[in-house]
Amino acid sequence: MNMTKKEVEKSEKNKEQESEVEKVVAVNGDKQEKKIYFFFEIVKIVLMAFLIIFPIRTFIFQPFFVKGASMEPNFFNGEYLIVNELGYKKTVVAAGEKEFFTVEPFKDIKRGTPVVFRYPRNPEEFFIKRIVGLPNERIVIENKKIKIYNEEHPEGFLLDEKEYIPNHFETRGEEDFVLENEQYVVLGDNRSHSSDSRNWGILSRDYIVGKVLLRAWPLDRFKLY
Repeated sequence: MNMTKKEVEKSEKNKEQESEVEKVVAVNGDKQEKKIYFFFEIVKIVLMAFLIIFPIRTFIFQPFFVKGASMEPNFFNGEYLIVNELGYKKTVVAAGEKEFFTVEPFKDIKRGTPVVFRYPRNPEEFFIKRIVGLPNERIVIENKKIKIYNEEHPEGFLLDEKEYIPNHFETRGEEDFVLENEQYVVLGDNRSHSSDSRNWGILSRDYIVGKVLLRAWPLDRFKLY
């Protein structure tokens, strides 16, 4: 079948228009696919971040800012600390009222360790103090000195704290603590300006969040503990 010149030109024009339509559809399709791909990439990143950060923040490390002067000269107001929680903190994993499991503390805390804990009189607040008295010990504070009685030293011994506080820092007060299992005596390094066991009593292990791992800020005071 023969076609006139006009018919040939019209046919070619129709083919060009169809080709342009196909190109537009293809471009729009690519854009839509890119949007869907981008959306799923964002979802994937968020899920990965959650799966990595949530366990770390829940079970391992937690950042804290120092508030106040109770731990001077070792920790100053505004310093940024990373606290190691693994093994020191009781953690209940739950969603709403549904509790899935509980991780109990399994690491011993040594005397002289700086720890972060929930303030027993207001668990929404966090304190940083130093462990002075350990479970099943008797801690006597008198004449500005600390004497500790335990199985190894039934006659008692005077606590030497020169490693972390200056000699002129005095431990004021008259206290006699008899500790049971999972109980501690905690004191601030700045003994004259600290709310600690001398004010509100014995600290239960349940309130302890973790031990100070490092001071991250300021950089010129960066330190691992």
